[in-house]
Amino acid sequence: MTVAALPLRTGFTLAQYAVCLQGIVWREALRFLHQRERFVSALVRPLVWLFIFAAGFRQVLGISIIPPYETYILYEVYITPGLMAMIQLFNGMQSSLSMVYDREMGNMRTLLVSPMPRAYLLFCKLLAGTAVSVLQVFAFLAVAWFWEIEPPPLGYLTVLPALLLTGLMLGALGMLISSGIKQLENFAGVMNFVIFPMFFASSALYPLWRVREGSPMLAWLCEFNPFTHAVELIRFALYGRLNGMSLAIVAGCTALFMVGAALAYDPSRGIGRRGPAGGET
Repeated sequence: MTVAALPLRTGFTLAQYAVCLQGIVWREALRFLHQRERFVSALVRPLVWLFIFAAGFRQVLGISIIPPYETYILYEVYITPGLMAMIQLFNGMQSSLSMVYDREMGNMRTLLVSPMPRAYLLFCKLLAGTAVSVLQVFAFLAVAWFWEIEPPPLGYLTVLPALLLTGLMLGALGMLISSGIKQLENFAGVMNFVIFPMFFASSALYPLWRVREGSPMLAWLCEFNPFTHAVELIRFALYGRLNGMSLAIVAGCTALFMVGAALAYDPSRGIGRRGPAGGET
């Protein structure tokens, strides 16, 4: 008997789980290919920050020698990891926005009432969105390379696990938020309420020691911001180093958000709950 034929406790084989994962990932890939403006906007947003904002503030916000850098760096080099994380943050929220849309159109109900475990379906959806965000990040790095932002060649490989973990964390956060949004119109406001405080109250645009000089309270908030540790995890990984504290916090937040999303989408209380006659409520 092959490994794929061994049944799991839920009664499904590994091959059936693989088919489910493939179907959800393929659906997200097709949606991404058909929405070319989504890919363009995902690149334009960080490139505007890189080419315009960084050029204007290069002389004002000089960066001293801080880990993982071993010498003085230009400001645009410093904010590149933050912009990579910003791509994943926006992508995580947009993926959750598509869940709200699918829920209104009925597609999400069709998915969530399938016999597969609810948590596994959500994880497949989350993994597909993370894969899309990683592709967008590497496309951004390819353009940034022409702007003389050249991390070590090995860094393009060592940063991949960090991107996967941060993508899962931010996607799970968006999924958790989407579970409480009933109408598509309300989600846009919630996105802005979450994205901008997380982005600006982090080390994406300025090192924490500079924030601490200006406002110790803001620095304290930045240190408790999961997005800060996502940025630092990517920053260190891009230069072949590991930030143990950021790794632990990002991994812990990922698990917390994923469990919260699974509970929020629980069939006994959330979407796809079955009524007395077996139909959806």
